[in-house]
Amino acid sequence: MTGVSHQPTAVIVDGYSTGNFLPAAFARIGVRVVHVRSSAELMASMVAPEMADYDAEFVCPDAEAFDRTCAQLAELNPVAVLTGQEPGVPLADALSERLGLATNGSALSRARRDKYTMIETLRTAGIHCADQILARSAAEAVAWAEERGEYPVVVKPLSSASSDCVSVCRDAGEVAAGAAAVLAAVDIFDRPNTEVLVQSFLSGTEYIVDTVAVAGRRYVCGVWAYDKTTTAAGKRTYDRDILLDSAESPVPELVAYLDTVLAALGIVHGPAHAEVIITPDGPALVEIGARLNGNMNPGFHDACLGANQADLIALAYARPDEFLERYADRVYTRRQPAIVHSTTTDLDGIVSEVDQAAVAAISELPSVHLVGVKLAPGNRIRPTEDLLTSPLRIFMTAPDPVELDLDYKTIQTLKDQVYRIG
Repeated sequence: MTGVSHQPTAVIVDGYSTGNFLPAAFARIGVRVVHVRSSAELMASMVAPEMADYDAEFVCPDAEAFDRTCAQLAELNPVAVLTGQEPGVPLADALSERLGLATNGSALSRARRDKYTMIETLRTAGIHCADQILARSAAEAVAWAEERGEYPVVVKPLSSASSDCVSVCRDAGEVAAGAAAVLAAVDIFDRPNTEVLVQSFLSGTEYIVDTVAVAGRRYVCGVWAYDKTTTAAGKRTYDRDILLDSAESPVPELVAYLDTVLAALGIVHGPAHAEVIITPDGPALVEIGARLNGNMNPGFHDACLGANQADLIALAYARPDEFLERYADRVYTRRQPAIVHSTTTDLDGIVSEVDQAAVAAISELPSVHLVGVKLAPGNRIRPTEDLLTSPLRIFMTAPDPVELDLDYKTIQTLKDQVYRIG
């Protein structure tokens, strides 16, 4: 690091994906940032941290490097250590705890990252959740599903994101295939899957609940309903995240349930991004991450919600008293209707060109705030199966929901013009 600064410093661990919004959020309130990478090499499966936004970077891939990294960071007298995205949660917990800063602590770090331990922690606390088994082979997964005798079941990796390798299985053959696929793959964080999680299917509408907290007092940043679609290949995938008014059902029920989840998992400081299904027996957690929403965009969320999770996180860590005064124990107010649309495609091939005229045609629709073009020339485009294979992410907001719906329908006629296949 060059020079000496009198600005306070925040430490961001693994600032991948939407973690790239955090340096600017801290800069807006006069806090500089340094980066800590928890792996020896960058994770190729996620959008990399923009290192030009940081004053320095430290690499802490193992226990041997931990003490050295703590000593280096202590010299900076940081005001906060926090995670930028999911893989950094355990290291951020350990560093913040060692440095005596605001922290969720390391005692429940595993429960905040390992999906099996997460659900078992809720069960121990008496919180409604899925039945499950952690299997080490496809045969073990099938045996549990058959003994349970209730289909469908959900098969997924123990620790991943973005619907990576998640399958809904309706018989023993599908369980065997789904489990084998998980065990043969690496997760989105480039780690091999050595175990597979099998859970009871939670029937009902799925919701996002995003929060930021200081000392256990949270602000609910937004609640969104997932609208899903079935692809031509028969896969159920995410289509639209629909922003709900905070006063409408089932937002109060979801918020009350999530408060119990946050307490059980020890998420008392910083962000959370939860997915919850309202089942016939009440809310049940799908999973939660102690990190930013991967669909977060500051300008978009400011427009439809009046605040965004990145700025709220920076405020919570750098100016906790101000956060408590302005946001603690409150719930957002929706400024206007909004959706995040993840498009599907049947295209299959190598992208030769991105048609900027098609991108502009979508961008110029009245309700479109931002078009996220996820592929570049040379990338492979394939029929959509999940969020990872959705080729466009489109942020939309308007005062009138009818306008949103009309623009959404227009996008369906334009979306496959964006990518040309060579």
